Amino acid sequence: STQIHGADIIHGEKVRSDSMLYMVSVQNKWGHVCGGFLVSEDIVITAAHCSAEEIDHVVLGTHNLRKWNISPLNITYMCKYPTYISAGFGDDLMILRVSNTTPLKKLVKTLPIPKDEIKLKEGEICSVAGWGKTESKDFIVDDMGVVNVSLLNPQLCRKIWGPGLPPKVICAGGYNTNKGFCQGDSGGPLVCKGMAVGVVSFNRHRNCKYPDVPNVYTDISKYLQWINKIIETKK
Repeated sequence: STQIHGADIIHGEKVRSDSMLYMVSVQNKWGHVCGGFLVSEDIVITAAHCSAEEIDHVVLGTHNLRKWNISPLNITYMCKYPTYISAGFGDDLMILRVSNTTPLKKLVKTLPIPKDEIKLKEGEICSVAGWGKTESKDFIVDDMGVVNVSLLNPQLCRKIWGPGLPPKVICAGGYNTNKGFCQGDSGGPLVCKGMAVGVVSFNRHRNCKYPDVPNVYTDISKYLQWINKIIETKK
């Protein structure tokens, strides 16, 4: 398939250890699979396609995957968006409930999500972070990276991608620029003005350094009713 799930930050820089404390490493028994982010005490948002990798726990409070500041938390509940089939069809969104994060208060922070649908400005500079490869062919990196990306006009994005672009997505970075995510990490947040507006979903081929099409993110504001319902009913 021409769509490759997001897993790497390209031309980014290392993240200071006291910032972005909402970032989560979603893992299976072999290690890091996807990024994610904490939106309430025990709720993590990530991409639905990450569920294919037998994920069972998350690690919070660390930007370096070799240094586990805190013990991993088990995933107690996993819910993909009901109509999700694969990233290429959209709805690439998943909610994880994790065991108690209260003891971690000083090490973790939550990231706000929009209260209602928001109008994003074309050209607005946002950021994406993750632990993916830093070039098209390297291995997962231990230190989290972050990169600034600018938002693309949705009509232009649709024109460039053609019919393969699913609905309810945001396009940012990866087009006419060498910045974006390569294969930041799937499931990680696209952050604009301190708020999570998108979830890393996919890009095209494995051409990361000079991609010919924009990077694609699931638009969180189009799924708020579903997200809030799950956060509230599982308390």
